[in-house]
Amino acid sequence: MLVYHSKLIGQPVLSVQAGGPIGYIATSIVEPDTLKIIAFILDGPLLKKTNANILDVSSIREYSHHGFVIDDIDELVAKDDVIKIAKIMDLNFSLTGLKVETKKGSKLGKVSDFTVTSEDFLLKQVVVKRPAIKSLIDPELIIPRKEIVEVTDYKLIVKDEEKVIKEKAAKEDFVPNFVNPFREQGFAPIQTKTPADKDN
Repeated sequence: MLVYHSKLIGQPVLSVQAGGPIGYIATSIVEPDTLKIIAFILDGPLLKKTNANILDVSSIREYSHHGFVIDDIDELVAKDDVIKIAKIMDLNFSLTGLKVETKKGSKLGKVSDFTVTSEDFLLKQVVVKRPAIKSLIDPELIIPRKEIVEVTDYKLIVKDEEKVIKEKAAKEDFVPNFVNPFREQGFAPIQTKTPADKDN
């Protein structure tokens, strides 16, 4: 299914071994070359005593409306444990906030969100917030991955004009393909603060 990146932030991470949540998603690490989420950075009380707070997406057993399921907290790694992740983190790349332009230089707005597939966390669409004047007609644009031709540190370039790339985001229902051990039994949610709460 397709899921908005903004909906992933704050989702709990559940451990089969621990029998409950070990933390929550604080932010994601996106690889610029592939536009794929390769890992998530976690936060939470249980992670305060360790530097290992990075979840490689290959360690995720399942993602659903209940959150992310992994086998054990030992699946988490530190930044320097995985060279690829460390290099991408050092780039300090963020897809959200990038300016969006067409090849002809027409300014479309800025990336406010994006969708990924829940199976491999590959980017499928970007949501573009329109400039103030244009937002009166169209508050946002949904641009499919196939229209993206270049990504730099400062902007995302698409190949077609606005009327061609405008389309509505697809919504799919999630159907799990194996048993989630947290689905049948209740558990006490971990007491955490999301990034938004910390600002208050």
